[in-house]
Amino acid sequence: MLTFLVWLILFIICWPIALLALILYPIVWLLLLPFRLLGFAIELSFDLVRNIFMLPFRAVSRV
Repeated sequence: MLTFLVWLILFIICWPIALLALILYPIVWLLLLPFRLLGFAIELSFDLVRNIFMLPFRAVSRV
């Protein structure tokens, strides 16, 4: 909701920039999507490695 209000203020102050932002936002989002997916995959890989290393310690602590 806050971003919509900021966009409305920008539209009132300078409508060409607001319309340009409205058009470019989906394009930028699509361009950045592979990097977000790559970051997600790397985060999952690190979580898997951490859980594999922590497995013996969890097994000992539960006994």
